[in-house]
Amino acid sequence: MHFDLVDMRLFVAIAEARSITHGAERSALALASASARIKGMEAALGVPLLERQRRGVRLTAAGESLLDHARIVLHQMAAMQGELSAYARGLKARIHMLANTSGASEHLPKALASFLTKYPAISVDVEERESVEIATALASGAADIGLAVDAMLPEGLDRFPFCDDRLVLISPSGDEIAQRRQTNFRDVAARDFVGLTEVSALQSHIATHAAQLGVRLRVRARLRSFDAICQMVEAGVGVAIIPEAAARRYSRSIKIKTIRMTDPWTSRRLAICTRGRQSLPRPVQQLADHLRMFAKV
Repeated sequence: MHFDLVDMRLFVAIAEARSITHGAERSALALASASARIKGMEAALGVPLLERQRRGVRLTAAGESLLDHARIVLHQMAAMQGELSAYARGLKARIHMLANTSGASEHLPKALASFLTKYPAISVDVEERESVEIATALASGAADIGLAVDAMLPEGLDRFPFCDDRLVLISPSGDEIAQRRQTNFRDVAARDFVGLTEVSALQSHIATHAAQLGVRLRVRARLRSFDAICQMVEAGVGVAIIPEAAARRYSRSIKIKTIRMTDPWTSRRLAICTRGRQSLPRPVQQLADHLRMFAKV
């Protein structure tokens, strides 16, 4: 059984995109080459890793297991390369942090900027993931520290509350729904939406709750930033669900209306989470202590 790093990076890319074509594009490989590599991995293991479907692929149980191992190996390789190159640049530590969409874009930047200024020998890589994935990655050692929805974290992880994170609906200021003080997801789920790209943790979270209602969201535009989403909403393309902090900031310059949502899943508390403190490297402990000072709850 001989897998190289290209194989593992390709498999992770396909698993995350749920598509061999898109995974090949992310890995800068031709589709034929990517397909041949996956078939070679399946032949070497003696089990199928992917189920080919009309719209992409789905991981088998063996594929899910390989994905966990591949992520750990790639993280360890990246950590090794990062630390060695960091020594050449005079850096002494690199921290791998995972955060959900709201945390990464709205709640972490100011605190991390302060930390990096205080500790110039430490670097922090922030990667966006869903809260459930963050817990799994921390437990497996694939990440150092996380910012996730507290209710989604299992027992066994150290954590402390960091901030409240409410999701709200935004609409064009002239839309009939803009006159409401609050609404629920069921009442708006059939409308046209503007959203983040499909790989976004927040967009996956919203799509999951739509599926629970038996609805497939009509997303007319997918963008990479809340700023771009707000501009699309202002233009009347559709409504959107974004963090209240982002809505409050962009509503100062963009004509949108914020409507509170009554669904329980739109009101979350984010927590900083790690493995047991005694097992953490010193730089990770320092980051956790620093973030505790910025906690807003």
